[in-house]
Amino acid sequence: MPADELLIKPVAYYRGPFGSKFGIPRQSSLARNIRGRIVFAKPYRVPEALRGLEGFSRIWLVWGFSANKAAKGEWQPTVRPPRLGGNAALGVWATRSPFRPNPLGLSCVEVEAIEGMDILVRGADLMDGTPIYDIKPYVVYADSYPDARSGFAQSAPQPRLKVFIPEHLPFTEEQRRQLTEVLSLDPRPAYQDSPDKEYAMPFDGADVRFRVEGDVLTVTDYCSFRY
Repeated sequence: MPADELLIKPVAYYRGPFGSKFGIPRQSSLARNIRGRIVFAKPYRVPEALRGLEGFSRIWLVWGFSANKAAKGEWQPTVRPPRLGGNAALGVWATRSPFRPNPLGLSCVEVEAIEGMDILVRGADLMDGTPIYDIKPYVVYADSYPDARSGFAQSAPQPRLKVFIPEHLPFTEEQRRQLTEVLSLDPRPAYQDSPDKEYAMPFDGADVRFRVEGDVLTVTDYCSFRY
């Protein structure tokens, strides 16, 4: 390995309800009701390594885009951010697009609890099985700059859709809260807006189907993957 290259390997994996990229919030903390678990890989399941983490309410996760072409070394110098409707091309360094030379992501998540050697978190924008390469504590005085300029993303996206989940569908109350929060942000690609199209989103071991007409999203069906 050349001296200027860095070999890294996962220290943990994220376990959460999203079975594919579709539907995942496009930034961390947009869907606070989403719960997940950080499960350490065997060489790193060392209790001493977590000592003191209970004193922090948030952590940074350095993780890998493991489910797209970027993970295979493909990248694009310009991308079209969904936040801009997919119409404006910006330089990759001015975005958080996954299509970058080194497919690494960075997310700030809330620590809900430490359970044995697992970290329970809220608000992660990660797919189930995502490799975690590093974990660092969030430090307010060093990591928070409320007056910083944020380009085209100065404010958080607001919910766009009203979500209707029929009572007969067998979701728990927590699943209904999670789905309502996620679906209200409109997970569809920016260029798709057809009331006749039915979308499918893997979520928490199920295939959740929905349609959108105007500003109303209706969940139409639910099919469990678990047998």
